[in-house]
Amino acid sequence: MASQLEGFVNSVVSLSADGNYSQLCEELNKNLDLLKKNVSSLDTVLGTLDPQLHSLGVLAILYAKYSQPVSPTNDFETLVSQTQLFLSMCNGEQIRFAVETYANLAHQFTTMLIEHKQPLRGIDLLVKAVTKIQMHETQLTSIHADICQLCLASKCMKPALALLDVDITDVSKEIRGGQSDVSYFLCYYYYGGMIYTAVKNWSRSCYFFEVAITVPAMAVSHIMLEAYKKYILVCLIHHGKMLMLPKYTSGVVNRFIKPLSQAYHDLANSYSSMNPADVQTVVAKHTEQFTNDQNIGLVKQVVASMYRKNIQRLTKTFLTLSLSDIARRCHLSSAQEAEKYVLDMIDDGDIFAAINKKDGMVRFKDNPEKYDNPKMLMLMDEEMRKCIQLDTKLKEMEQEITKNPQFVQKSMGIREDDDMPSLVAGSK
Repeated sequence: MASQLEGFVNSVVSLSADGNYSQLCEELNKNLDLLKKNVSSLDTVLGTLDPQLHSLGVLAILYAKYSQPVSPTNDFETLVSQTQLFLSMCNGEQIRFAVETYANLAHQFTTMLIEHKQPLRGIDLLVKAVTKIQMHETQLTSIHADICQLCLASKCMKPALALLDVDITDVSKEIRGGQSDVSYFLCYYYYGGMIYTAVKNWSRSCYFFEVAITVPAMAVSHIMLEAYKKYILVCLIHHGKMLMLPKYTSGVVNRFIKPLSQAYHDLANSYSSMNPADVQTVVAKHTEQFTNDQNIGLVKQVVASMYRKNIQRLTKTFLTLSLSDIARRCHLSSAQEAEKYVLDMIDDGDIFAAINKKDGMVRFKDNPEKYDNPKMLMLMDEEMRKCIQLDTKLKEMEQEITKNPQFVQKSMGIREDDDMPSLVAGSK
């Protein structure tokens, strides 16, 4: 066995030096079983290779080690330190010849950290790992989902937000054309929606859950089901109603996912009455399901948002109103509770108002923004720049589609079918 491992090392060193990475990948696939059978000797083999010069060889060894359970000969801390060194130093040019194996290593690393309740240790490493295989910043990889999972598990959202705030325009080949499970695509948008929900960015949260729901599908996905439930709740908080899904949404959503989310539809229907008593009745009826789905916290925010929406509606009718009147009209328990809601909404910028402490009167104001300052001009300029970039990207994508052989073949087939009736009519 030692001689076989020596032969493996020699092949890695020589093929790496020659830059023959395609042949090296074939050799590594042939020797994978050999590596798995000799896990106890792999640390010694690993010591003879340089993570930067022999990145594919080190990747194969680590992949073999992760395929075996953690044991005294396959120690957790040793495995973490070896993975840290590899992900920090590996050569991106080599790694792109084995993107799927590299991504699988990241998935296994993530799973191990979650199991050992140490998710924080992997976040920065996987952020570096993404940059090694990304062709450009807006390309999605399956490792994005791992980063989001680690951020959620560690309750450290900031690193994930840096990735989530970048709009995706392309999907890497290991998701698009490789063996990678499409669940990583779904998980990225599902976890992303959860992260945006945690930081109360309701607009982005709605968008991410919507993407997860509207992915083309022939069967029910549990991820899509959970995303759909959260989508309803976030829509109620942000929009005050459930939004209609786009027309391109897969039929399985209407046929299977909606019936499995009846409790959430009942909540949405009761919310439309804007009567807190009706909403509380539905919440009490389905509390067990909301709790089992781990959505009870969001449900409570839905109830609180109803009071806020009712207060917002008052600003469209009244210029001044007492706190006791607000409490009565919005079904709040006291003037003190109404004051708390009004102050919170002023802080959040949901309404513009002032409270007179002497007589308990609230005076509603118009938006003080005059849109005539440099900050607003910069904001408008940034939004226009984004629109121009989006227009350019859409034109590029349209050109790519029109050159796609499958699209050309299908469009030509449709045209031929359309021409057939006229040809037949002409022959008569």
